[in-house]
Amino acid sequence: MEDGKILVVEDQDAMRESLVIAFKDEGYQVEGVASGEEAIQRLNNKVYDLVVTDLKMKKVDGLEVLKAVKNTNSSTEVVLITAYGTIITAVQAIRDGAYDYVTKPFRHQEILRVVKKAIEKKSLKDRVRYLEGEIRDKYKFEGIVGNSNAILEVLKTTSHVCRTESTVLITGESGTGKELIARAVHYNSPRRDGPFVVINCGALPENLQESELFGHVKGAFTGAIRDKVGLFQQAQKGTILLDEIGETLPSTQVKLLRFLQGGEIRPVGGNKAIYVDTRIIAATNENLEKAVESGKFRKDLFYRINVIRIHMPPLRERREDIPPLVEYFLEKILEKFKKGKRVFSEEAMCAFMNYDWPGNIRELQNIIERAVALSKSEIINVDELPLPVPVEKFAALSRNPLNDERKKSFIVTTLAEQEKNAIIAALNKYGGNQTKVSQALGISTTTLWRKIKKYRIKSQHEISDNVDN
Repeated sequence: MEDGKILVVEDQDAMRESLVIAFKDEGYQVEGVASGEEAIQRLNNKVYDLVVTDLKMKKVDGLEVLKAVKNTNSSTEVVLITAYGTIITAVQAIRDGAYDYVTKPFRHQEILRVVKKAIEKKSLKDRVRYLEGEIRDKYKFEGIVGNSNAILEVLKTTSHVCRTESTVLITGESGTGKELIARAVHYNSPRRDGPFVVINCGALPENLQESELFGHVKGAFTGAIRDKVGLFQQAQKGTILLDEIGETLPSTQVKLLRFLQGGEIRPVGGNKAIYVDTRIIAATNENLEKAVESGKFRKDLFYRINVIRIHMPPLRERREDIPPLVEYFLEKILEKFKKGKRVFSEEAMCAFMNYDWPGNIRELQNIIERAVALSKSEIINVDELPLPVPVEKFAALSRNPLNDERKKSFIVTTLAEQEKNAIIAALNKYGGNQTKVSQALGISTTTLWRKIKKYRIKSQHEISDNVDN
């Protein structure tokens, strides 16, 4: 059993050997050294989870060992052994990064308890660091929640796009999360340390569109009393998101095309071109192909921005993502309002699952926020949801969810129960056929098998991978 690597630093032979034996008996990998000098030498060549060191030693004392530990590997924990007269020094050492101290004389059980907690802390820190690194390197896509095939495909494409400098076009209905994807691309790209500038082209007045994007020089037009730096220059070395790019004017489209061709912009009224190192991400909720056909949008500009396309599916096409989205937003909103525990009733969850969400994720978030803000009890019922659909419709659905083909996730009080019941029902429906069940639920067979083991599900039928069962 390998529970951790410990270095014991103690100049008294009997004490050192006693600690080494005690720690080994607990399953730890242990080494012992007789001086601070030797300890520092070991620390330069090997990584330990914990260093247990005497405070008072000749030449190099425990404080110097502590300093060497933190300089070499800051995540390694340190426990000091000290006499009663040096407790003040030991407390100062804790301020300098030591985990804890034990005073002589002590029983083995006492130091073993401290060592166990120190090792657990080190293990937890390593786990958090690993997960943070994994998320940062792979899917650091904050706010993008879901496990459906549709959203996983979006995440897969996005993770590849992050490593390129290509122009990206993000399409999808309003409220689907296009800006979240754009942010994920930027903050996982080599440009992450540069600015991320967002502009809604549709919200810009027509007479100010070019000025806002590309800037202007003093006297370019009435009211231009000084030079203005445009958003493209503000996004230097970073990324600019042109949201609703289909709303740009023909003159603006010409300037965008010039930038994409050569990286140059020209401020309104200016005679000198300016080179700008900025990546464009464009987003739109309209059909740009039709806009090209109608002459509203330039064909050559469309080809320039449509290098890599990411389509955000509407929420009604990925209903299996609604429960985790509800859970995500509920947690965030409860924290925002400083409210106690809140849960949605079975009928309320049924309403979430069956409503078509024309406003997509943004509408879902707003509905949850309003329901939580006005809620007076722990359980939020369906009649407290401000949905433009009769409550009776959802109440009827919740009484017999298995009869509604649209409901592949069956609504119960908790999300874990919902997931478990959905798997059980699907296993029974398809005679235990794992392949058909995974297809019906929109998850991989590996994920299905892991969840079967997690919930200890026993189907009425023998589970198999045979498609023809």
